[in-house]
Amino acid sequence: MDSSSDENAATPWLSDAEQCAWRTYLDASKLLMHQLEKDLQPFGLTNNDYEILVNLSESAEKRMRMSDLASATLQSKSRLSHQITRMETAGLVRRENCESDRRGLYAVLTDQGCEVMQKVAPHHVTSVRRHFIDMMSAEELLHLRTVLAPITDELRGRRGKA
Repeated sequence: MDSSSDENAATPWLSDAEQCAWRTYLDASKLLMHQLEKDLQPFGLTNNDYEILVNLSESAEKRMRMSDLASATLQSKSRLSHQITRMETAGLVRRENCESDRRGLYAVLTDQGCEVMQKVAPHHVTSVRRHFIDMMSAEELLHLRTVLAPITDELRGRRGKA
């Protein structure tokens, strides 16, 4: 007997309702991220740029170790390095050596990066509110958070595990 047909028979396929829920979630996620990215374009930023700026602006001394920033933004160290290089060219961030670890590097928010955050943040919050928050009631937002939190916790726990 073919092992692929054994696997096929053992696969717990999605019901119509499950398939619909899954695809609705995927569509909403993709469309929302596309819209938020579109709303950042007039400022010359991508969603990744903005996420990095937010993380740095909220961290102590406006800096983070590159490895911690990669983890916080769910990017590989290599991809983050390329992203930081582009942002350095734009004057938004700079790299600094870590004095306690010669191999370590910090990404640091520049004064220009802080100014950009102050300018862009109100527009981004308005976009998030318009395209996400205001589409649901307070009860629906709480329910969404309650439903997604265990998924988020489980997947965060799996990060870094083989």
